[in-house]
Amino acid sequence: MRSVSKMKVAVSGCCHGALDKMYETIELMEQRHGHARPDLLLCTGDFQAVRDSADLQCMAVPPKYREMGGFPQYYSGEKKAPVLTIFIGGNHEASNHLQELPYGGWVAPNIYYLGYAGVVKYRGLRIGGISGIFKSHDYRRGHFECPPYNQNTLRSVYHVRNIEVFKLKQLKQPMDIFMSHDWPRGIYHYGNKKSLLKKKSFFRQEVESNTLGSPAALELLQYLKPAYWFSAHLHVKFAAVMQHEASSSEEQPKATKFLALDKCLPQRDFLQIVEIEHNSSASDTLEYDPEWIAVLKATNNLINVSPNFWNMPENNGLHAKWDYSVTEEDIKAVLEEASNDLRIPQNFSAMSSNGNTPQRRAGPIPRINPQTTEFCARFGLIDINDRIQQVREGIPGQKGDKEEEEEEDDEEVDSTGEASDYNTDVSGLTASINPDEIILDDELSGKEENDDGSDQPSDITSTCSELRALPSSMNVSSDEGLDSAAAEPEELVSRSQEEEQNLSDKSLKRIGVENEGEKSGKKKIKRRNQAIYASQEDEDEVE
Repeated sequence: MRSVSKMKVAVSGCCHGALDKMYETIELMEQRHGHARPDLLLCTGDFQAVRDSADLQCMAVPPKYREMGGFPQYYSGEKKAPVLTIFIGGNHEASNHLQELPYGGWVAPNIYYLGYAGVVKYRGLRIGGISGIFKSHDYRRGHFECPPYNQNTLRSVYHVRNIEVFKLKQLKQPMDIFMSHDWPRGIYHYGNKKSLLKKKSFFRQEVESNTLGSPAALELLQYLKPAYWFSAHLHVKFAAVMQHEASSSEEQPKATKFLALDKCLPQRDFLQIVEIEHNSSASDTLEYDPEWIAVLKATNNLINVSPNFWNMPENNGLHAKWDYSVTEEDIKAVLEEASNDLRIPQNFSAMSSNGNTPQRRAGPIPRINPQTTEFCARFGLIDINDRIQQVREGIPGQKGDKEEEEEEDDEEVDSTGEASDYNTDVSGLTASINPDEIILDDELSGKEENDDGSDQPSDITSTCSELRALPSSMNVSSDEGLDSAAAEPEELVSRSQEEEQNLSDKSLKRIGVENEGEKSGKKKIKRRNQAIYASQEDEDEVE
């Protein structure tokens, strides 16, 4: 008989390397508020598992913001995470480190990374996630990047790819929790938009034009329909409830409780405790999910390490097979091969960084992580990084092209090298003005500013005083309500051609508004890497 109880799950927004602050806050909650220690901590990206100076070079932030953070002490074993931590990648990561674990793995004792996309089980809860952020110009490429990165691949390496979304859409079994770094596009229609825009007024244009967030994440949200969806990225706390339509007359309509959290700073809502029902008789160790392993095996031949655009199989008459979902027999076969033991092995070992060697000082080098080697051997999967190295070395018979030094963003190029008029996103996903590079000047200073203009010291105790209990229903405020709850799901991603053609103009207009704000003394908004999206002649004018 299934025994149901509630498990305390801590959810964190962008960590930005502040592991000590996260764990100290959890401890202070125990001491000062009588909260029991959570069973699990979920971090929704920008974790920044930076091991050494070479890793810092692989993080897409301006050099003055490249800080080592507290991770090296956890990596070396000097410290151990006091609670099991599971995280996904964001857009400010030591990408070379995370790329060593494309299928997921331990980055330190008790700290587990889900990989490009992944699903695991813990105490009966099924937890999935997808790393990175959505950018339409990289969505249909393979995973071709490899250290040392150039200025293009330093960023494209953390962009979501269509194959990961395709794999996740083969899943049929219910999902309890799902994580993405950027928000699903349109989720703001299901929460208190008025409150959101009061906190982040510069989101208004994207919210009103429905271009804020990831269309790929929305596609997954509508398909997976998880009970909970957690995100970060936009540095603001926001809750919503999305009611899904029943897919059949027999099925009960499902609802997803969405929660986004702020970045890990004092006086910010970056941590939340959520109580979630689970099977108390289930294993208390982290386990591989058998359906996910079966899907990885079924899609193994789709691995692509080419920078060229490619389309996932679909029922359009061009593919002999397009359905890669798995059967109960496939799942049973995975369990039999694993002798019904899918516990994730505690096989973390710190890899020597060779930090003092001339080669290491010159920059990061590609490395094969033994965890990935062991995982691929156990389940008969392709080691993506090994395949990339074979392609780069020109080994015959390997699928893929050598990495291009410069990506062609102005026009799409198909596998023949000819210009293609095929839409970048075959599923109707549109280009996003995802504000992944937006930061406020006061967020980068060593102090926080209250509404009254007073400065507050960066004290961990002030952080804890601001933590508030999450309502059990996660209901939004009633003053605005779910004003778009009755809208068809397709309406959240369908935009007119005229709006799409004006996206770039809107972006330039926003930059103009930012400049006006600077003159008027308002907070100045920066787009850290705007120059890489602008034309060459405009680069000198962009901050």
